[in-house]
Amino acid sequence: MTQRRLARPTIVIAGCALVATLALVAGSTPGPTDERPIRDPGVPAGGWRLVAFDSCAEALTQLRSAAKSSVGPWGFGGVGLLRDATGGGERAAVAGALPAGAPPAEAEATDRYSGTNVHEAGVDEPDLVKTDGRRIVTVGGGVLHVIDPVRRQRTGRLELFPTTDPGRWSESSLLLHGDRALVLVRDGWGGGVARTDVPRSDVAVGPDVLPPALDAVSGPRLVLVDLTGAPRILAEYATDGSLVDARQVGATVRVVVRSSPRLVFPYREDGSDEEATARNRDLIDQAPADAWLPRYEITTGGVTRSGQVGCDRLVRPASYSGTALVTVLSFDLGATSLTDGDPLTVVADGDTVYSNGSHLYLSNDQRWRTATGRGFAPDARDEVTEIYQFDTAGSGAPRFVTSATVPGWLINQYALSEWDGHLRVATTTGQARGGDPRSSSAVYVLRADGRTLTEVGRVTGLGRGERIYAVRFVGGTGYVVTFRQTDPLYTVDLRRPAAPRVIGELKISGYSAYLHPIDGNRLLGVGQEANSQGMTQGTQLSLFDVSDLGSPRRLAQHHVQQGHSEAEADPHAFLYWPAERLVVVPVTAYDRGGDGGRRMPTQGALTLRVDERGFTPLGLVEQTDEAGPERNGAVRRSLVVGDVLWTVSDAGLKATRLSTMDTAGWVELT
Repeated sequence: MTQRRLARPTIVIAGCALVATLALVAGSTPGPTDERPIRDPGVPAGGWRLVAFDSCAEALTQLRSAAKSSVGPWGFGGVGLLRDATGGGERAAVAGALPAGAPPAEAEATDRYSGTNVHEAGVDEPDLVKTDGRRIVTVGGGVLHVIDPVRRQRTGRLELFPTTDPGRWSESSLLLHGDRALVLVRDGWGGGVARTDVPRSDVAVGPDVLPPALDAVSGPRLVLVDLTGAPRILAEYATDGSLVDARQVGATVRVVVRSSPRLVFPYREDGSDEEATARNRDLIDQAPADAWLPRYEITTGGVTRSGQVGCDRLVRPASYSGTALVTVLSFDLGATSLTDGDPLTVVADGDTVYSNGSHLYLSNDQRWRTATGRGFAPDARDEVTEIYQFDTAGSGAPRFVTSATVPGWLINQYALSEWDGHLRVATTTGQARGGDPRSSSAVYVLRADGRTLTEVGRVTGLGRGERIYAVRFVGGTGYVVTFRQTDPLYTVDLRRPAAPRVIGELKISGYSAYLHPIDGNRLLGVGQEANSQGMTQGTQLSLFDVSDLGSPRRLAQHHVQQGHSEAEADPHAFLYWPAERLVVVPVTAYDRGGDGGRRMPTQGALTLRVDERGFTPLGLVEQTDEAGPERNGAVRRSLVVGDVLWTVSDAGLKATRLSTMDTAGWVELT
């Protein structure tokens, strides 16, 4: 079947017909029957195209069939099983007045500042704090704060949500462009609800009726904020599902959202698993197409308009579960409002986003198969990852280009990298966490020629019995860390795409969970030290000499006993400032008293200087005294503006002079 052009849908907005441009494409999830294609991990990775449904009726028939093959006695199991919807409600936006005597938020600018630590230069990623050199903007606790880094005081405060709704606060992040900030709020229950508090007789899901709890759009919220003067909300966008990730190039932001069908499965009161599964399949047979189609709402100037993806816009791969859809939205931060996002939707799961600017990649591994009826032991057909490539070179809606399948599972976005017309992908197959001797890792090289993704080379057999903990591609070289009891750091020569090869290996205790290139000859790793049995013993930073890729060696190690760092799981928490050769990572360390009891943790930002010989510790920047005992002073992020290091916690921002590492100021966040 060939891909066909999709027609423009008609969207009902506040009772009127509005024609909007929605370019929707759909991707990958289980097949419409139990006859799902088996992919042998031993065959070459290859490309294939997504196709549209022939009609709305066909879409509904196949989505129902796929969902029925995925459902079990308790609903969709691990796929889309989320909490009940709790209603949206009105939200107040209060612009905080400037402090008495404070100047307007047009602070002096400096071109000497650090941005968020990102995978690809020029492609920004959402984080809880941003700076452009003239202002620092941070979001937390439902409040956006604007700080003047020169005067070291807050110049703006904006309540995004009422104080009576703390559940919306925990996962906010933002992007910044000029005088606009886009706040992304992980505010979704995601659909696919398995209700445990509603008797079966009270659940009504039919061709025309959705359960009342699912009437309101309940998902991620995007809030466009004007930062000129006192910050104020320009527009809000809400959609069904949950936020996967976002990327920004210039003023253009791509937001990826995953949604599940809005189905309410009744509480299982009695009967066998087979009877409960049959009842759930009957419920799916009654569900309308609207139960699958993502909805959205746009609020501007107090007026809300709504829309929904048409079923004629859905596209599907050869195999899908019917339990998830992924939508790519596009927004212009230079505008004064938010549009419908020009959405592009894929009938698929999506869990990892990577972009180099001109292309955006969305990966969808097949672990949904392990949670739908066969337990959690994968077989060969489960251990594959589907990758979708989109052309994002322009500022308009992305264009779907092609897809490919590779054996194994990705650890995160750093397992993907496009370079010189080729996509490199690092994956692990097997149950490495259980010490499966069959598990191993590999790097696949796919040619990205603008039409297809076709495998041209591979190197396999890395870390047998282990799994990948960190990956970094730097130009024509790949660095792969696997771990079970020791940490082999592999160096992979990728300069000849058709003949990649492992050329070096270094075994050390512990592992690196994040790798950062310092220069062409050195690589820095953040992870955990471990004993000979593989038991972790605290945060470690390792400096590797990779000038000779055939013989990598560790130059230095810094170990924080019983410590852990957010940077191990989230690279946004890592800072390297080349001008000062400064490394900053947040750490929390516990030590035990003489009686064996655990004392209060030590929390702060670990600062180190990197030189040719290794690390020089500069100290721990703490916020204990400033935050006070009642506030959370655990440092989460750090950034540099001018000659000042700023550390960010939920309690506030602390300014530290880079020259002396003494305190230069404190801005409390309330």
